[in-house]
Amino acid sequence: MTVSTTHLVLIPSYNPGQKVYETVRAAREYWAPVWVVVDGSTDGSAEGLLAMAAEDADLQVMILPHNQGKGAAVLHGLEQAAAAGFSHVLTMDSDGQHPAERIPAFMAESCKQPAAMILGVPVFDASAPGLRVKGRRISNWWANLETLWAGIGDSLFGFRVYPVAALRQVMRHQPWMRHFDFDPEAVVRLCWRGIKPVNLPAPVRYFCAEEGGVSHFRYLRDNVLLTWMHTRLFVGFMLRLPVLLARRVLGRC
Repeated sequence: MTVSTTHLVLIPSYNPGQKVYETVRAAREYWAPVWVVVDGSTDGSAEGLLAMAAEDADLQVMILPHNQGKGAAVLHGLEQAAAAGFSHVLTMDSDGQHPAERIPAFMAESCKQPAAMILGVPVFDASAPGLRVKGRRISNWWANLETLWAGIGDSLFGFRVYPVAALRQVMRHQPWMRHFDFDPEAVVRLCWRGIKPVNLPAPVRYFCAEEGGVSHFRYLRDNVLLTWMHTRLFVGFMLRLPVLLARRVLGRC
């Protein structure tokens, strides 16, 4: 287990069920510190996490009074991380889908390339819903168009390492990026700022309800949200196109 003063694991969590405890224990096995931002959960997980933190000095739990969205929870964690002097955060979901064993490799790559963002590229197994696997290709295509194919391996996978200062700056100037649309918008806007994406493979596991899996994905609602997000980003892309083209010609991104 690695202890760091620059990189921490940040887990936004909203009504994740029992899987959150396995997720946090697994993350702690590989890294310290681990922070969890409980985004107004009502399933009792906040109390369980606080009990875990009371026995683990390298686990910190922050509780938001009401549900604000994944991006808002991440931003809260970023603000606290910056205040504590951390330069990078690795974000991972609380529902057990993301591979804790890949934390050291992602953190090591971030230490080698601190100015970059380290993006997980999901390796799906048979548990992955086919509709979601195929559907994400659309968002990935748009994200790469909006960045002139800067090299985003996957725009939606939330297992990734961000430079704290760059992401805070992006989010502070945007009223968006507070909900499910956080992950793809973050990578696109960071690319616009010249933050290089570095892609690493990471297995992903989808758990059924009988295995304790909890999904907050709503096909219609969340696809409408993604469509609105990519509409905004495409407008921003067109406005930035001359700058992006010049940067590409100069070989800076």
